[in-house]
Amino acid sequence: MSTTTRGLKNAFRNTIRSISITAILALTIALALVMLLSLKAVQARIDDVKASVGNTLTVTPAGARGFQGGGEPLTVAAIKKIEDTAHLQSVASTLEDRWITEGQTAPTRPDGSTDATGSTSLQSAIDPGTLGNRSNGNTEGGATVRGNFPANFSLPVTVTGTTAPGSTLVSDVNSFKLTAGETIDGTSNDYVALIGKGLATKNNLSVGSTFTAYDQTITVKGIYQTGNTFTDAGVIMPLPALQELSSQTGDVTSAIVTVDSVDHLDATVTALEKKLGNSADVVSDASASADTLSSLDNVKTVATYSLIGALVAGSVIIFRSMLMIVRERRREIGVLKAIGSSNAKISWQFATEALTLTGMAALVGVVAGIILSNPVLDALVSGSSNTANGPSFSGPGGGPGAGPASVGGGPVRIGGGITRGFTQFGDVLSNVQAHVGVSILVYGLLAAVLIAIVGTAIPSWLIAKVRPAEVMRTE
Repeated sequence: MSTTTRGLKNAFRNTIRSISITAILALTIALALVMLLSLKAVQARIDDVKASVGNTLTVTPAGARGFQGGGEPLTVAAIKKIEDTAHLQSVASTLEDRWITEGQTAPTRPDGSTDATGSTSLQSAIDPGTLGNRSNGNTEGGATVRGNFPANFSLPVTVTGTTAPGSTLVSDVNSFKLTAGETIDGTSNDYVALIGKGLATKNNLSVGSTFTAYDQTITVKGIYQTGNTFTDAGVIMPLPALQELSSQTGDVTSAIVTVDSVDHLDATVTALEKKLGNSADVVSDASASADTLSSLDNVKTVATYSLIGALVAGSVIIFRSMLMIVRERRREIGVLKAIGSSNAKISWQFATEALTLTGMAALVGVVAGIILSNPVLDALVSGSSNTANGPSFSGPGGGPGAGPASVGGGPVRIGGGITRGFTQFGDVLSNVQAHVGVSILVYGLLAAVLIAIVGTAIPSWLIAKVRPAEVMRTE
Protein backbone atom coordinates (compact mmCIF):
# COMPACT_ATOMS: atom_id res chain seq x y z
CA MET A 1 0.00 0.00 0.00
CA SER A 2 1.43 3.41 -0.99
CA THR A 3 2.04 6.18 1.51
CA THR A 4 -0.62 8.39 -0.08
CA THR A 5 -3.25 5.63 -0.04
CA ARG A 6 -2.49 4.85 3.60
CA GLY A 7 -2.90 8.54 4.47
CA LEU A 8 -6.27 8.72 2.70
CA LYS A 9 -7.57 5.67 4.54
CA ASN A 10 -6.27 6.90 7.88
CA ALA A 11 -8.49 9.97 7.53
CA PHE A 12 -11.51 7.69 8.08
CA ARG A 13 -10.12 5.43 10.82
CA ASN A 14 -12.17 7.23 13.46
CA THR A 15 -15.49 8.28 11.91
CA ILE A 16 -16.70 10.46 14.78
CA ARG A 17 -13.41 12.31 15.01
CA SER A 18 -13.24 12.76 11.24
CA ILE A 19 -16.76 14.21 11.11
CA SER A 20 -16.06 16.52 14.04
CA ILE A 21 -12.80 17.84 12.59
CA THR A 22 -14.40 18.28 9.15
CA ALA A 23 -17.38 20.18 10.56
CA ILE A 24 -15.28 22.55 12.65
CA LEU A 25 -12.84 23.16 9.82
CA ALA A 26 -15.73 23.73 7.40
CA LEU A 27 -17.03 26.53 9.61
CA THR A 28 -13.65 28.26 9.74
CA ILE A 29 -13.14 27.88 5.98
CA ALA A 30 -16.65 29.21 5.34
CA LEU A 31 -15.88 32.22 7.52
CA ALA A 32 -12.56 32.75 5.76
CA LEU A 33 -14.26 32.60 2.35
CA VAL A 34 -17.01 34.99 3.45
CA MET A 35 -14.44 37.46 4.72
CA LEU A 36 -12.39 37.09 1.54
CA LEU A 37 -15.48 37.79 -0.55
CA SER A 38 -16.32 40.74 1.67
CA LEU A 39 -12.81 42.13 1.29
CA LYS A 40 -12.95 41.97 -2.50
CA ALA A 41 -16.48 43.40 -2.65
CA VAL A 42 -15.68 46.26 -0.30
CA GLN A 43 -12.39 47.04 -2.05
CA ALA A 44 -14.18 47.15 -5.39
CA ARG A 45 -16.74 49.51 -3.88
CA ILE A 46 -14.01 51.69 -2.39
CA ASP A 47 -12.39 52.00 -5.81
CA ASP A 48 -15.80 52.86 -7.29
CA VAL A 49 -16.50 55.51 -4.66
CA LYS A 50 -13.09 57.08 -5.18
CA ALA A 51 -13.83 57.28 -8.89
CA SER A 52 -17.35 58.66 -8.55
CA VAL A 53 -17.92 60.53 -5.27
CA GLY A 54 -16.09 63.67 -4.18
CA ASN A 55 -13.78 63.51 -7.20
CA THR A 56 -15.24 66.57 -8.92
CA LEU A 57 -13.67 69.99 -8.89
CA THR A 58 -14.62 73.25 -10.58
CA VAL A 59 -12.62 75.89 -12.36
CA THR A 60 -14.07 79.41 -12.69
CA PRO A 61 -12.74 82.80 -13.70
CA ALA A 62 -10.95 84.47 -10.80
CA GLY A 63 -13.33 86.84 -9.05
CA ALA A 64 -16.50 85.44 -10.61
CA ARG A 65 -19.38 83.99 -8.59
CA GLY A 66 -22.51 83.18 -10.55
CA PHE A 67 -23.77 86.36 -12.21
CA GLN A 68 -21.86 88.44 -9.68
CA GLY A 69 -18.27 89.48 -9.32
CA GLY A 70 -16.01 90.12 -12.28
CA GLY A 71 -12.93 88.84 -14.01
CA GLU A 72 -12.30 87.45 -17.47
CA PRO A 73 -13.98 84.31 -18.90
CA LEU A 74 -11.99 81.13 -19.28
CA THR A 75 -10.53 80.90 -22.76
CA VAL A 76 -10.04 78.07 -25.24
CA ALA A 77 -6.37 77.98 -24.23
CA ALA A 78 -7.28 77.65 -20.55
CA ILE A 79 -9.68 74.79 -21.26
CA LYS A 80 -6.95 73.09 -23.30
CA LYS A 81 -4.57 73.33 -20.35
CA ILE A 82 -7.21 71.78 -18.13
CA GLU A 83 -7.87 68.92 -20.55
CA ASP A 84 -4.13 68.16 -20.81
CA THR A 85 -3.83 67.63 -17.05
CA ALA A 86 -3.15 64.08 -15.86
CA HIS A 87 -5.69 61.83 -14.09
CA LEU A 88 -8.82 63.42 -15.59
CA GLN A 89 -11.89 61.45 -16.62
CA SER A 90 -13.68 64.33 -18.29
CA VAL A 91 -13.97 68.09 -18.54
CA ALA A 92 -17.39 69.70 -19.01
CA SER A 93 -17.32 73.34 -20.10
CA THR A 94 -20.29 75.63 -19.50
CA LEU A 95 -21.35 79.13 -20.43
CA GLU A 96 -24.15 80.84 -18.53
CA ASP A 97 -26.40 83.55 -19.91
CA ARG A 98 -29.79 85.10 -19.14
CA TRP A 99 -32.58 86.08 -21.51
CA ILE A 100 -35.14 88.78 -20.86
CA THR A 101 -38.62 88.25 -22.28
CA GLU A 102 -39.22 90.25 -25.45
CA GLY A 103 -41.13 93.47 -24.82
CA GLN A 104 -39.65 93.89 -21.35
CA THR A 105 -36.72 95.93 -20.14
CA ALA A 106 -33.87 94.05 -18.61
CA PRO A 107 -33.48 94.69 -14.85
CA THR A 108 -30.64 97.13 -14.31
CA ARG A 109 -28.49 97.91 -11.32
CA PRO A 110 -27.86 101.49 -10.14
CA ASP A 111 -24.64 101.47 -12.19
CA GLY A 112 -26.61 100.61 -15.32
CA SER A 113 -25.31 97.03 -15.64
CA THR A 114 -27.59 94.11 -16.37
CA ASP A 115 -27.35 90.33 -16.16
CA ALA A 116 -29.43 89.66 -19.26
CA THR A 117 -27.56 89.85 -22.57
CA GLY A 118 -30.24 88.55 -24.92
CA SER A 119 -33.99 88.57 -25.48
CA THR A 120 -36.32 85.64 -26.03
CA SER A 121 -39.90 84.86 -26.84
CA LEU A 122 -40.02 82.66 -23.75
CA GLN A 123 -41.55 83.77 -20.50
CA SER A 124 -40.07 82.54 -17.21
CA ALA A 125 -42.04 79.83 -15.41
CA ILE A 126 -40.99 81.17 -12.03
CA ASP A 127 -43.03 83.79 -10.17
CA PRO A 128 -40.59 86.47 -8.95
CA GLY A 129 -42.25 86.73 -5.54
CA THR A 130 -40.59 88.53 -2.66
CA LEU A 131 -37.18 86.90 -3.17
CA GLY A 132 -37.10 87.54 -6.92
CA ASN A 133 -37.97 91.20 -6.56
CA ARG A 134 -35.57 91.64 -3.68
CA SER A 135 -32.57 89.97 -5.33
CA ASN A 136 -33.21 91.78 -8.63
CA GLY A 137 -33.62 95.16 -6.98
CA ASN A 138 -37.37 95.78 -7.29
CA THR A 139 -38.48 97.54 -4.10
CA GLU A 140 -41.97 98.28 -5.26
CA GLY A 141 -43.55 100.73 -2.82
CA GLY A 142 -40.29 101.17 -0.93
CA ALA A 143 -38.43 104.36 -0.25
CA THR A 144 -35.39 103.24 -2.21
CA VAL A 145 -35.57 101.82 -5.73
CA ARG A 146 -32.48 99.76 -6.55
CA GLY A 147 -33.43 98.88 -10.11
CA ASN A 148 -35.53 99.77 -13.12
CA PHE A 149 -38.48 97.39 -13.59
CA PRO A 150 -41.66 97.32 -15.65
CA ALA A 151 -44.96 96.72 -13.89
CA ASN A 152 -45.25 93.24 -15.39
CA PHE A 153 -41.71 92.27 -14.43
CA SER A 154 -40.82 88.57 -14.78
CA LEU A 155 -37.56 86.82 -14.04
CA PRO A 156 -35.02 86.34 -16.81
CA VAL A 157 -34.77 82.86 -18.35
CA THR A 158 -31.45 81.18 -17.54
CA VAL A 159 -29.73 79.35 -20.39
CA THR A 160 -26.74 77.06 -20.03
CA GLY A 161 -24.49 76.15 -22.90
CA THR A 162 -22.65 72.96 -22.00
CA THR A 163 -20.68 70.12 -23.49
CA ALA A 164 -22.51 67.72 -21.13
CA PRO A 165 -26.23 68.48 -21.57
CA GLY A 166 -27.52 65.24 -20.06
CA SER A 167 -25.53 65.33 -16.84
CA THR A 168 -27.19 65.13 -13.45
CA LEU A 169 -24.84 67.89 -12.36
CA VAL A 170 -26.51 70.21 -14.82
CA SER A 171 -29.39 70.52 -12.36
CA ASP A 172 -27.59 69.73 -9.09
CA VAL A 173 -30.04 66.93 -8.37
CA ASN A 174 -29.83 63.17 -8.36
CA SER A 175 -32.23 62.71 -11.25
CA PHE A 176 -32.18 64.17 -14.74
CA LYS A 177 -34.49 62.50 -17.22
CA LEU A 178 -35.97 63.34 -20.59
CA THR A 179 -39.74 63.13 -20.52
CA ALA A 180 -39.97 63.68 -24.29
CA GLY A 181 -37.67 63.89 -27.30
CA GLU A 182 -33.96 63.17 -27.32
CA THR A 183 -30.77 64.63 -25.96
CA ILE A 184 -28.55 67.02 -27.88
CA ASP A 185 -24.88 67.04 -28.82
CA GLY A 186 -23.19 69.49 -26.48
CA THR A 187 -20.34 70.10 -28.94
CA SER A 188 -22.47 71.05 -31.97
CA ASN A 189 -23.29 74.45 -33.45
CA ASP A 190 -26.94 73.57 -34.04
CA TYR A 191 -29.56 75.95 -32.71
CA VAL A 192 -31.32 73.31 -30.63
CA ALA A 193 -32.21 73.09 -26.97
CA LEU A 194 -33.48 71.00 -24.10
CA ILE A 195 -36.29 72.76 -22.24
CA GLY A 196 -37.21 72.28 -18.60
CA LYS A 197 -40.67 70.84 -18.04
CA GLY A 198 -41.87 73.92 -16.14
CA LEU A 199 -40.71 76.29 -18.88
CA ALA A 200 -42.24 74.09 -21.58
CA THR A 201 -45.60 74.04 -19.79
CA LYS A 202 -45.56 77.81 -19.24
CA ASN A 203 -44.89 78.49 -22.95
CA ASN A 204 -46.91 75.58 -24.41
CA LEU A 205 -43.82 74.01 -25.97
CA SER A 206 -43.38 70.42 -27.10
CA VAL A 207 -40.71 68.49 -29.00
CA GLY A 208 -40.35 70.08 -32.42
CA SER A 209 -41.64 73.47 -31.27
CA THR A 210 -39.54 76.57 -31.85
CA PHE A 211 -38.86 79.77 -29.95
CA THR A 212 -36.65 82.76 -30.54
CA ALA A 213 -33.57 84.03 -28.72
CA TYR A 214 -31.04 86.58 -29.94
CA ASP A 215 -33.42 87.07 -32.88
CA GLN A 216 -32.71 83.49 -34.00
CA THR A 217 -35.04 80.47 -34.17
CA ILE A 218 -34.19 77.61 -31.82
CA THR A 219 -35.78 74.15 -32.02
CA VAL A 220 -36.86 72.16 -28.99
CA LYS A 221 -35.26 68.70 -29.19
CA GLY A 222 -36.23 67.42 -25.76
CA ILE A 223 -38.03 68.23 -22.54
CA TYR A 224 -36.36 67.31 -19.26
CA GLN A 225 -37.52 67.02 -15.67
CA THR A 226 -35.40 67.10 -12.54
CA GLY A 227 -37.89 67.76 -9.76
CA ASN A 228 -36.21 71.12 -9.07
CA THR A 229 -38.40 74.15 -9.84
CA PHE A 230 -35.54 76.46 -10.77
CA THR A 231 -33.80 73.97 -13.04
CA ASP A 232 -37.07 72.89 -14.70
CA ALA A 233 -37.50 76.54 -15.75
CA GLY A 234 -34.19 76.64 -17.63
CA VAL A 235 -32.81 76.03 -21.11
CA ILE A 236 -29.83 73.85 -22.05
CA MET A 237 -28.03 74.35 -25.36
CA PRO A 238 -24.84 73.10 -27.02
CA LEU A 239 -21.91 75.20 -25.82
CA PRO A 240 -20.64 76.30 -29.28
CA ALA A 241 -24.16 77.31 -30.33
CA LEU A 242 -24.68 79.54 -27.28
CA GLN A 243 -21.20 81.02 -27.66
CA GLU A 244 -22.03 81.97 -31.25
CA LEU A 245 -25.50 83.34 -30.51
CA SER A 246 -24.33 85.44 -27.56
CA SER A 247 -21.18 86.67 -29.33
CA GLN A 248 -19.01 85.03 -26.69
CA THR A 249 -17.02 82.75 -28.98
CA GLY A 250 -14.52 80.70 -26.99
CA ASP A 251 -15.70 82.05 -23.63
CA VAL A 252 -16.48 79.65 -20.78
CA THR A 253 -17.80 80.67 -17.37
CA SER A 254 -16.97 77.39 -15.63
CA ALA A 255 -15.39 74.01 -16.20
CA ILE A 256 -16.37 70.96 -14.19
CA VAL A 257 -13.50 68.51 -13.96
CA THR A 258 -13.91 64.87 -12.97
CA VAL A 259 -10.75 63.22 -11.62
CA ASP A 260 -10.27 59.47 -12.00
CA SER A 261 -9.89 58.98 -8.23
CA VAL A 262 -10.11 60.94 -5.01
CA ASP A 263 -6.52 59.85 -4.41
CA HIS A 264 -5.43 62.12 -7.27
CA LEU A 265 -7.64 65.08 -6.39
CA ASP A 266 -5.13 67.17 -4.44
CA ALA A 267 -2.41 66.64 -7.03
CA THR A 268 -4.82 67.66 -9.79
CA VAL A 269 -5.83 70.83 -7.95
CA THR A 270 -2.16 71.75 -7.50
CA ALA A 271 -1.42 71.09 -11.17
CA LEU A 272 -4.38 73.20 -12.35
CA GLU A 273 -3.51 76.08 -10.04
CA LYS A 274 0.04 76.05 -11.38
CA LYS A 275 -1.13 75.96 -15.02
CA LEU A 276 -3.86 78.60 -14.73
CA GLY A 277 -2.17 80.93 -12.26
CA ASN A 278 -4.18 83.89 -10.99
CA SER A 279 -6.64 83.81 -13.88
CA ALA A 280 -8.89 81.14 -12.37
CA ASP A 281 -10.17 79.74 -9.10
CA VAL A 282 -10.03 75.97 -8.53
CA VAL A 283 -12.43 74.54 -5.96
CA SER A 284 -12.73 70.95 -4.78
CA ASP A 285 -14.27 69.06 -1.88
CA ALA A 286 -12.52 65.77 -1.29
CA SER A 287 -14.45 65.39 1.97
CA ALA A 288 -17.52 64.44 -0.09
CA SER A 289 -16.47 60.80 -0.05
CA ALA A 290 -14.89 60.81 3.41
CA ASP A 291 -17.91 59.43 5.29
CA THR A 292 -18.53 56.66 2.79
CA LEU A 293 -14.88 55.66 2.61
CA SER A 294 -14.64 55.71 6.39
CA SER A 295 -17.57 53.33 6.71
CA LEU A 296 -16.27 51.07 3.96
CA ASP A 297 -12.81 51.05 5.54
CA ASN A 298 -14.41 49.91 8.80
CA VAL A 299 -16.04 47.00 7.00
CA LYS A 300 -12.74 46.24 5.29
CA THR A 301 -10.90 46.22 8.62
CA VAL A 302 -13.42 43.88 10.21
CA ALA A 303 -13.25 41.55 7.20
CA THR A 304 -9.44 41.57 7.20
CA TYR A 305 -9.11 40.68 10.87
CA SER A 306 -11.85 38.08 10.58
CA LEU A 307 -10.10 36.50 7.60
CA ILE A 308 -6.82 36.31 9.48
CA GLY A 309 -8.62 34.95 12.54
CA ALA A 310 -10.38 32.26 10.50
CA LEU A 311 -7.11 31.13 8.87
CA VAL A 312 -5.33 31.03 12.22
CA ALA A 313 -8.24 29.16 13.83
CA GLY A 314 -8.27 26.58 11.03
CA SER A 315 -4.51 26.07 11.33
CA VAL A 316 -4.77 25.64 15.09
CA ILE A 317 -7.61 23.14 14.74
CA ILE A 318 -5.80 20.95 12.25
CA PHE A 319 -2.56 21.34 14.22
CA ARG A 320 -4.12 20.20 17.48
CA SER A 321 -5.91 17.35 15.72
CA MET A 322 -2.79 16.08 13.95
CA LEU A 323 -0.71 16.51 17.10
CA MET A 324 -3.16 14.32 18.96
CA ILE A 325 -3.15 11.75 16.15
CA VAL A 326 0.67 11.65 16.01
CA ARG A 327 0.86 11.05 19.77
CA GLU A 328 -1.71 8.29 19.53
CA ARG A 329 0.26 6.57 16.78
CA ARG A 330 3.75 6.75 18.22
CA ARG A 331 4.03 2.96 18.20
CA GLU A 332 2.82 2.80 14.57
CA ILE A 333 5.39 5.44 13.60
CA GLY A 334 8.12 3.52 15.40
CA VAL A 335 7.20 0.29 13.58
CA LEU A 336 7.19 2.05 10.19
CA LYS A 337 10.62 3.48 10.91
CA ALA A 338 11.90 0.11 12.09
CA ILE A 339 10.94 -1.54 8.77
CA GLY A 340 12.67 1.16 6.76
CA SER A 341 10.19 3.98 6.17
CA SER A 342 11.82 7.40 6.04
CA ASN A 343 10.74 10.45 8.00
CA ALA A 344 9.65 12.09 4.75
CA LYS A 345 7.31 9.23 3.79
CA ILE A 346 5.76 9.04 7.25
CA SER A 347 5.32 12.83 7.35
CA TRP A 348 3.67 12.72 3.91
CA GLN A 349 1.29 10.03 5.17
CA PHE A 350 0.09 12.29 7.96
CA ALA A 351 0.07 15.32 5.65
CA THR A 352 -2.15 13.38 3.23
CA GLU A 353 -4.50 12.59 6.08
CA ALA A 354 -4.63 16.25 7.05
CA LEU A 355 -5.17 17.31 3.44
CA THR A 356 -8.02 14.83 3.10
CA LEU A 357 -9.78 16.13 6.20
CA THR A 358 -9.17 19.72 5.16
CA GLY A 359 -10.27 19.03 1.59
CA MET A 360 -13.61 17.63 2.75
CA ALA A 361 -14.00 20.60 5.05
CA ALA A 362 -13.14 22.94 2.16
CA LEU A 363 -15.92 21.51 -0.03
CA VAL A 364 -18.49 22.00 2.70
CA GLY A 365 -17.03 25.37 3.72
CA VAL A 366 -17.02 26.77 0.18
CA VAL A 367 -20.69 25.91 -0.30
CA ALA A 368 -21.57 27.43 3.08
CA GLY A 369 -19.43 30.49 2.36
CA ILE A 370 -21.17 31.13 -0.97
CA ILE A 371 -24.58 30.86 0.68
CA LEU A 372 -23.66 33.10 3.63
CA SER A 373 -21.48 35.69 1.85
CA ASN A 374 -24.13 38.29 1.01
CA PRO A 375 -26.14 37.97 4.26
CA VAL A 376 -22.97 38.37 6.32
CA LEU A 377 -21.78 41.26 4.14
CA ASP A 378 -25.18 42.94 4.50
CA ALA A 379 -24.88 42.61 8.27
CA LEU A 380 -21.41 44.17 8.22
CA VAL A 381 -22.54 47.02 5.97
CA SER A 382 -25.83 47.81 7.72
CA GLY A 383 -24.08 48.96 10.86
CA SER A 384 -21.95 51.38 8.86
CA SER A 385 -24.65 52.66 6.51
CA ASN A 386 -26.71 54.01 9.41
CA THR A 387 -24.09 56.67 10.00
CA ALA A 388 -23.17 57.26 6.38
CA ASN A 389 -25.33 60.22 5.50
CA GLY A 390 -23.91 62.47 2.82
CA PRO A 391 -22.57 65.89 3.68
CA SER A 392 -23.64 68.94 1.74
CA PHE A 393 -21.58 71.21 -0.43
CA SER A 394 -22.52 74.76 0.29
CA GLY A 395 -21.82 78.10 -1.22
CA PRO A 396 -23.57 80.96 -2.90
CA GLY A 397 -24.55 80.89 -6.53
CA GLY A 398 -27.48 80.18 -8.76
CA GLY A 399 -28.54 78.92 -12.15
CA PRO A 400 -28.07 75.52 -13.72
CA GLY A 401 -24.56 74.25 -14.15
CA ALA A 402 -23.28 71.27 -16.06
CA GLY A 403 -20.90 68.42 -15.65
CA PRO A 404 -20.28 64.73 -16.11
CA ALA A 405 -22.56 62.25 -14.43
CA SER A 406 -21.40 61.26 -10.97
CA VAL A 407 -22.55 58.52 -8.63
CA GLY A 408 -23.87 60.21 -5.53
CA GLY A 409 -23.26 63.72 -6.83
CA GLY A 410 -20.49 66.11 -5.90
CA PRO A 411 -19.72 69.82 -5.87
CA VAL A 412 -21.43 71.50 -8.80
CA ARG A 413 -20.54 74.78 -10.42
CA ILE A 414 -23.77 76.62 -11.13
CA GLY A 415 -23.33 79.71 -13.27
CA GLY A 416 -19.86 80.03 -11.77
CA GLY A 417 -21.07 79.31 -8.20
CA ILE A 418 -21.35 76.19 -6.05
CA THR A 419 -24.82 75.05 -5.03
CA ARG A 420 -25.79 72.39 -2.59
CA GLY A 421 -25.41 68.76 -3.57
CA PHE A 422 -26.68 66.00 -1.29
CA THR A 423 -25.40 62.44 -1.40
CA GLN A 424 -27.05 59.47 0.26
CA PHE A 425 -23.94 57.51 1.18
CA GLY A 426 -26.10 54.88 2.85
CA ASP A 427 -27.30 53.90 -0.62
CA VAL A 428 -23.70 53.52 -1.74
CA LEU A 429 -23.02 51.14 1.13
CA SER A 430 -26.20 49.13 0.72
CA ASN A 431 -25.24 48.36 -2.88
CA VAL A 432 -22.13 46.42 -1.85
CA GLN A 433 -22.61 42.84 -3.01
CA ALA A 434 -20.25 39.86 -2.96
CA HIS A 435 -19.86 37.99 -6.23
CA VAL A 436 -18.29 34.54 -6.43
CA GLY A 437 -15.90 33.90 -9.30
CA VAL A 438 -13.49 31.15 -10.24
CA SER A 439 -10.62 33.06 -8.64
CA ILE A 440 -12.47 33.16 -5.31
CA LEU A 441 -13.00 29.40 -5.37
CA VAL A 442 -9.32 28.91 -6.15
CA TYR A 443 -8.41 31.16 -3.23
CA GLY A 444 -10.69 29.11 -0.99
CA LEU A 445 -9.00 25.85 -1.96
CA LEU A 446 -5.55 27.39 -1.57
CA ALA A 447 -6.54 28.57 1.91
CA ALA A 448 -7.54 25.00 2.78
CA VAL A 449 -4.19 23.68 1.54
CA LEU A 450 -2.38 26.38 3.50
CA ILE A 451 -4.26 25.44 6.66
CA ALA A 452 -3.36 21.77 6.18
CA ILE A 453 0.32 22.49 5.56
CA VAL A 454 0.66 24.86 8.51
CA GLY A 455 -1.28 22.51 10.76
CA THR A 456 0.97 19.52 9.99
CA ALA A 457 4.30 21.34 10.18
CA ILE A 458 5.01 20.76 13.88
CA PRO A 459 3.46 17.25 14.00
CA SER A 460 5.78 16.31 11.12
CA TRP A 461 8.73 17.59 13.11
CA LEU A 462 7.60 15.47 16.05
CA ILE A 463 7.50 12.43 13.76
CA ALA A 464 11.17 12.95 12.96
CA LYS A 465 11.93 12.96 16.68
CA VAL A 466 10.40 9.51 17.28
CA ARG A 467 13.07 6.83 17.81
CA PRO A 468 11.94 3.27 17.02
CA ALA A 469 13.98 1.67 19.83
CA GLU A 470 12.56 3.97 22.48
CA VAL A 471 8.99 3.49 21.27
CA MET A 472 9.29 -0.29 21.19
CA ARG A 473 10.90 -0.34 24.64
CA THR A 474 8.18 1.81 26.25
CA GLU A 475 5.41 -0.11 24.53
